[in-house]
Amino acid sequence: MDDKSESRSRSFPQRIAVIGGGLSGLATAYYLKRFLPDAIVKLCESSSRLGGVIDTERIETDHHGCFVIDHGADMFATEPPAAIELCRDLGVADQLIVPDTTRAGAMIVHRGKLVPIPDGFVLMRATKLWQMVTTPLLSVPGKLRFLAERFVNRQLSADDGTDDISVAEFVRHRMGAEVLDRLVGPLVAGIYTADIEKLSMRATMAPMVAMVEKHGSLAQATLARRRENKDRTERNSAGARYEKFRGFPDGMKQLIDTLAAALGEQSIQTETPINALHFSDDRARPWEIQSDQGAESFDEVVLATPAAVSARLLSTVTGQAVQTACEIAAEALSTIESASTAIVVLCVPKSQIARLPNQFGFVVPQIENRKILAVSFASHKYPIRCPDDHTIIRVFVGGALQPELLEQSDDEIVEMVRGELADLIGMTGTETLARVVRWNNAMPQYHVGHLKRVESIQRAMDQIPNLHLVSNALGGVGIAPVIAAGKAMARKISGAS
Repeated sequence: MDDKSESRSRSFPQRIAVIGGGLSGLATAYYLKRFLPDAIVKLCESSSRLGGVIDTERIETDHHGCFVIDHGADMFATEPPAAIELCRDLGVADQLIVPDTTRAGAMIVHRGKLVPIPDGFVLMRATKLWQMVTTPLLSVPGKLRFLAERFVNRQLSADDGTDDISVAEFVRHRMGAEVLDRLVGPLVAGIYTADIEKLSMRATMAPMVAMVEKHGSLAQATLARRRENKDRTERNSAGARYEKFRGFPDGMKQLIDTLAAALGEQSIQTETPINALHFSDDRARPWEIQSDQGAESFDEVVLATPAAVSARLLSTVTGQAVQTACEIAAEALSTIESASTAIVVLCVPKSQIARLPNQFGFVVPQIENRKILAVSFASHKYPIRCPDDHTIIRVFVGGALQPELLEQSDDEIVEMVRGELADLIGMTGTETLARVVRWNNAMPQYHVGHLKRVESIQRAMDQIPNLHLVSNALGGVGIAPVIAAGKAMARKISGAS
């Protein structure tokens, strides 16, 4: 062991800084404390609250009762299992609630009307073929083109030979333009608020790619899964597998509050933007983080911030031994684009909605030329979130393809949404409550070639001692993947098995 390594091994207790108080940072910090109980873990958040894009508002009204409004995600998937495992580790798994699956299902706007997604159709696969044959979403030629997918060659690389193609190119090649425009496109775009002409197939739909690589087509893969009884849940789904989701009675902020309580006030510092990082190979604690409160030294630093923020912080790093690698990582991170969206939350008396669907929500294809991306009936999922005579409607606006809509004022956006809902579900009058929640540059875009960009970022980060990056900009935008990444990072730093 050299002198530097020996001096660092004696720096006890270990001090670790986690920069960023969103779910990535909170999960990483929680598991660091769990795996390294003697370490000092400090989480720094630039804003006045924790949770990032996860937040919940509880509103008590004089005449209508209580409304629980999630500003971001309102539930999480139990597969992959990282999120449900975290709830078990925190001791709150018994508090989780299951969506009302009697109302499960989703719809798609088709020629101005709401049409159910074919039963058993999940993202790109039809586990019930007859439902696809009879759906009004597709014309006869569109259905025949879909049925011909089993005879289409693989083509999992672009024309220029790169080992990635867009979601749009994949679906158009395998199933035709109509299936893309009317069915798959709006479902995928609704998840990623993305331009599917740019969205990477391998970065976002890797299981579908694997099925085609193994079986030659999605149709053949589905037949194989049916023989192995692997599609039982999917065959009872329409767009999503809602029985595999969970929420909290008081909204998703309950998870954030539980994580914060587990960390303890002494480990959390809000309203603390980090201005710069400095590395020195000549001291026991090699990293110094600089904020308005001064400078502190740490053994390890984790950047759990959005891509643009991480790129900015990496560009501030001083220390000759690591500057070049930091610059390479910063440059690659800065090429990851992000999209903005607004969630318009309306709490509306049911008597004011002439055609209130029974399903959880609907998505809007781009070819419908409307000014909304998707609609979710949050109180259909969890009726306890509002009074019985109301419904909570969450409408998504903007995204990668309609950013100009977000230039409007909140009042203008609400008025625009009212007009769309009046046309689509017969909503009239004025809502009891309205909120416009803006998430600017909050959704990273996994464009074609994203996995190559991530590889270059990881290679550069591997050359920087004791500095780590955990972010939804790298892989996985859902709650469970974000938690899994944070836990994996904590294992890496701690050496836990």
